[in-house]
Amino acid sequence: MNTLSIDIRKAEPRDAGAIADVHQQAWNGAYAGIIPHRTLTSMINRRGADWWANAIRRAATVLVVEIGGKIAGYATIGKNRARELRQQGEIYELYLRPEYQGIGLGSRLFSAARARLADHGLKGMVVWALEDNQNALAFYAGAGGRDVAEGVEVFEQKALKKVAFVWE
Repeated sequence: MNTLSIDIRKAEPRDAGAIADVHQQAWNGAYAGIIPHRTLTSMINRRGADWWANAIRRAATVLVVEIGGKIAGYATIGKNRARELRQQGEIYELYLRPEYQGIGLGSRLFSAARARLADHGLKGMVVWALEDNQNALAFYAGAGGRDVAEGVEVFEQKALKKVAFVWE
């Protein structure tokens, strides 16, 4: 019997290609049929390996969850961008390859991201999710998030509601 290790760590530039692949798979899985196809494809294509390598080098905090040496997911975190919310930290993105969803890895990555924000002295946390992304809404509600605000994102003249979940 083989034992696979699960590690959550800060991303390194060498992870960029794998993160770009996770991004492409996860975004297609999460947003196909929600975000117009042309816009979704364009958004994914803009964030290839070079984009991710630059983001990691520029001091963006990118965490990865690695299983047996394979990147299964990532999270990007930092300061809250919504001035109207008092929480200081934000998880900007948290995505897993589709085959790794539903087995607890997202919860582990979420907890690690939350702990990293607290380690940076950021009190409270916010996460935004598109209202049509039912999996994300269920995940964040299940993680104890309170739905406290709404906003709108526009994609090709299609307005989509987004919901802010907060943790103190």
